Amino acid sequence: MKNIHSIQNELFLKEKTLLIIKEMQDYNQNDEYFEYPRFNTFESGIYDEKFKPIFTLIDTPIRYLKNGYYIDDNRAYLIVKLPKGRYFGARYLVLKNEISYAPVYEKVLTILFTIAIFIFVLSLFFLKTFARPFQQMNRQLDNFIKDSMHEINTPLSIINVNIDLYNRKNETNKYMQRMKAAAKVLSNIYNDMDYLIKYERLNHDKRDINLAEFLKERIDYFNEVARMKNIKIISKIRECGTVHMNDKQLQRLIDNNISNAVKYSYDNSNIVVSLYKKDDKCHLSFRDYGVGIDKVEKIFKRYYRENISKGGFGIGLNIVKSIINQENIELQVESLPKQGSKFLYIFPSFSTKDI
Repeated sequence: MKNIHSIQNELFLKEKTLLIIKEMQDYNQNDEYFEYPRFNTFESGIYDEKFKPIFTLIDTPIRYLKNGYYIDDNRAYLIVKLPKGRYFGARYLVLKNEISYAPVYEKVLTILFTIAIFIFVLSLFFLKTFARPFQQMNRQLDNFIKDSMHEINTPLSIINVNIDLYNRKNETNKYMQRMKAAAKVLSNIYNDMDYLIKYERLNHDKRDINLAEFLKERIDYFNEVARMKNIKIISKIRECGTVHMNDKQLQRLIDNNISNAVKYSYDNSNIVVSLYKKDDKCHLSFRDYGVGIDKVEKIFKRYYRENISKGGFGIGLNIVKSIINQENIELQVESLPKQGSKFLYIFPSFSTKDI
């Protein structure tokens, strides 16, 4: 079956055939010679009964020796049978040209490109239409979380203040200790959520922080939480100079590690928090003797929880990972199931200096 381009080419050659025949018809026998017409767009020639050339501009052999239109690779031939005894004894007029599919390809590509653009625009339209309810829902959910965090902060602060006031006026008892420990656990979760919400909107200013003093303060904060499981936090802290960081980010790094160590440690075990200087770099490690980690490579993914029964949202270590990446802090994790885990943070030398 002929395509449109082939049909157009056949019509083109037939039109040129009429021009050549007219030129030969108009030839006057009294003229000294006949100048055979030449064209830039195609080649032609006249042949006798046995297809021997009388005069031809075609330099390739002709495979088809009968009247008709033929295509050979990218060459097209139109063979026209002439009346016998006319036109210099010629019996056949042959026209040949090269078929270029470039216009066809160009049209096809143009059509495909137009269709692709149409589909793309249509997809964007439908995507935007379908996504609008979800975007609205996400905005409402974000606003709900922000409002909830704001509402939680006030009663949480009141609980902590009143527990402290009660402990000052009365003897400490195990019930108030449990309430205080639970409030601190809740405060740590609140601080993680608050950090995630405000992270991109806040400018995290940095300052020089005495790492040893800061670490001791955070350990004291979690001692009460650890005591609820009869866990002892052993401090092996040496002076390491100051670290140039944002204090909230440093607090999230330390708090999440201590909180996880307490959460995943066995009751009546120890947690060892170490700080020391080695090769002019501060090394901060958290060692627990608890359940350990099965899939270390996944624990830093947001919302991943190794043990669902332990609670939490799976965001603490993801926050820690984003902070250490930002501050170029090296992390080494060692863990064995049912034996415990060790998280070692090595601060870059340029971020620390001696006091």
